[in-house]
Amino acid sequence: MDSGLLANIAILVLAGFVGFAVISKVPNTLHTPLMSGTNAIHGIVLLGAIVVLGREEVGVVDAIILVVAIVFGVINVVGGFLVTDRMLGMFKGKQPGRAGTGAEKNGSGS
Repeated sequence: MDSGLLANIAILVLAGFVGFAVISKVPNTLHTPLMSGTNAIHGIVLLGAIVVLGREEVGVVDAIILVVAIVFGVINVVGGFLVTDRMLGMFKGKQPGRAGTGAEKNGSGS
């Protein structure tokens, strides 16, 4: 096995362990802001993948892998922002005037 490939695999495994250790120690109150930040970073990664896909020297197999990665990345970013928006909506207080004022209940609304 190539020493460069072995080093890359070792870095990937160590990064997985460090990521798990860091994320497991994050309190629940910080989860939503961190998730929002990582979604923004993933959006930048998607932009980079689209730029690489636009190059002329990308092979067919590489282009297929890039398209699949871009599709999964878009699903991740959109889903992450939807979950973040829902979580932040849970922290918003009820706004006066949004709930029924009584006019809608009586059928005399304008």
